[in-house]
Amino acid sequence: MSTWEEPIEGLLFALGRELDGIFAISDWEVHNGTFRFRGRLMVDPEWAIRVLSRRYAPYGYYPLLQHEDEIALLKAVPRSKAAKPWVNLVLLGATLLTTLSVGAANEGADIFSNPSGLLVGFPFALSLLLILGIHELGHYFTARYYGVEVTLPYFIPAPIGLGTFGAFIKMKSPVTDRKALFDVGLAGPLAGLVIALPVLIIGLKFSEIITASPPGQIGILLGSPLLFSFLQWLTLGSLPENVDVLLHPVAFAGWIGLFVTALNLLPIGQLDGGHVSYALLGRHHREVAIATLLGLAIMGILAWPGWLFWAGLALVLGLKHPPPLNDVTPLDRRRRVVGVLAFFLLLSLITPAPFSLP
Repeated sequence: MSTWEEPIEGLLFALGRELDGIFAISDWEVHNGTFRFRGRLMVDPEWAIRVLSRRYAPYGYYPLLQHEDEIALLKAVPRSKAAKPWVNLVLLGATLLTTLSVGAANEGADIFSNPSGLLVGFPFALSLLLILGIHELGHYFTARYYGVEVTLPYFIPAPIGLGTFGAFIKMKSPVTDRKALFDVGLAGPLAGLVIALPVLIIGLKFSEIITASPPGQIGILLGSPLLFSFLQWLTLGSLPENVDVLLHPVAFAGWIGLFVTALNLLPIGQLDGGHVSYALLGRHHREVAIATLLGLAIMGILAWPGWLFWAGLALVLGLKHPPPLNDVTPLDRRRRVVGVLAFFLLLSLITPAPFSLP
């Protein structure tokens, strides 16, 4: 239903009427299409958001509950328009093509003189897209479970490097509360790891053990985060110091899956780790984000300059995180414990120098 085709007074009356028995209004204002009601919450916050989300949906709005100077503030925020799924399909097709090209090039195929050479890139491309896709679908289905409006995954193709800059989904409405924010934020990394770990183990079984590259030889060395080192030991056993592992394309895709998961778990802004950090700490999440940026800057100076790029990108995207609809109810103890474990998971996935030359 269209909102601004109706007189503001009529819409205000309709939205205010839906608050009967839930929120006692003492003051109100309209700002940029959002109705703001100040007053007193009369019922449990979780129940209020659940009921008001259903009541406001026909008007094209959703409720947002906050505190403002110890006074309850309830906002009626306009919903976003539905997106066209063909954009997601086009981007997925383009990303499949670029990852196939990268996978084929890494196998020595010349796709320009022999386009059928793209086929040798399938193990890498399909493994990587499966990890990224399941990661985003973990967010998608968890968000839908909590009634959050989200888009289908958007894949980002890249003609060089890894063949993709990753994938993301866009939340079109705020999450209901901190519990939902925590679950949506953590569901993606955990779902992606469910695929990345077996992919990595299978790829390691097909990898080749070679003599370590001499200094100056052309090539790229990959960092070994703790979880990767453990899986390598579990799969290949203890290796002598003078040997190295030439990763199979499937194993390389699994390694990228660990690296992407680490990036997403960084507690900054609206990254997955940022969702978890806000759910745990509320407005204090910003201090954690600043400390994380300093850590990235230090690693960028001492180990891998790429961390400086990611730190700069995080600053451009912003450190602030939008609040959930119910920003009053704190996170339960069980999720707080899981949140701490998620931090240790990040430490097991991140490495100071992910890429380096021998």
